[in-house]
Amino acid sequence: MTASFPKKPSANNDCLARFVEWLDVEKGYSPHTLTNYQRDVEDFFAFAEEPPDLAALDPLFVRSYVYHLNSRCKSSSVARKLSALRTFFRFLIREKIVASDPFSQVSMPKQGKYIPVFLTVDEVFSLLEAPDGRDTFAMRDRAMLELLYATGMRVAELAGLNLDRVDFQAGMVKITGKGNKERLVPTGDPALDMLNLYLPQRQELTAARVKRGNKPEKDALFLNVRGGRITTRSIERLVSFYAQRAGLLAQVTPHALRHSFATHLLEMGADLRSVQELLGHASLSTTQKYTHLTIDHLMEVYDAAHPKARRP
Repeated sequence: MTASFPKKPSANNDCLARFVEWLDVEKGYSPHTLTNYQRDVEDFFAFAEEPPDLAALDPLFVRSYVYHLNSRCKSSSVARKLSALRTFFRFLIREKIVASDPFSQVSMPKQGKYIPVFLTVDEVFSLLEAPDGRDTFAMRDRAMLELLYATGMRVAELAGLNLDRVDFQAGMVKITGKGNKERLVPTGDPALDMLNLYLPQRQELTAARVKRGNKPEKDALFLNVRGGRITTRSIERLVSFYAQRAGLLAQVTPHALRHSFATHLLEMGADLRSVQELLGHASLSTTQKYTHLTIDHLMEVYDAAHPKARRP
């Protein structure tokens, strides 16, 4: 027997609140992902003139909503919204609130082949050297850039990194990724050296925070001007600022450094499985998007070096 579901806004909102809490506590999703999932489900609720009965959704209503998305959003946004709704209904099935997922039979939109944006080695070096003595937080910013490129970590992973996660003696960083999964990633001496130069500044920021009457931030590795944990948005702004200073034409994000990390490893002969582990990808297919970049690089080398490659 299908569970009944009251047609009340509060009932739907209560399910949504429980869903977001489940994503946060049990799945370990980032705050950014939680916000997106909540907004996607709320948009679905708002599409109906009356609060939808989630346990007995009309298939026509579901098709109408998918048509609504396709007519207003690009395919990548439609895919994300449908993925969020499928996850939401899987949660409702798990909680025995609904009997089935009305979106399970909806085809995901075809998307164009995604080509990761990455920097050349020279461009990365220019970016890493962009912070200098003119900046109050030059050591901190250089350390963040070095660590992003040295480990390939995500920007949320960098913002969430704690002091005790860096093993200076072993040259390793313990990173907490998606779903609270942990991985150990080696980091080079340049990143560790810059971290050591930044740590005295961190102590000064902490002391100033305590002097203002606030509790010290004991865990976070990277602090903002107020002595609190730095945010992902701040890191993104800093990367963009230094990319412009370095004269890089493309829009550079922290994720571009992650892509550069993976691409450069593969170009230098690292195997795909190892790169998968370093990036924290659950599936090897996610890592395979970098292989075409290395193939292009190999073709360039072949065309430039092999005597039979050149055409008259």
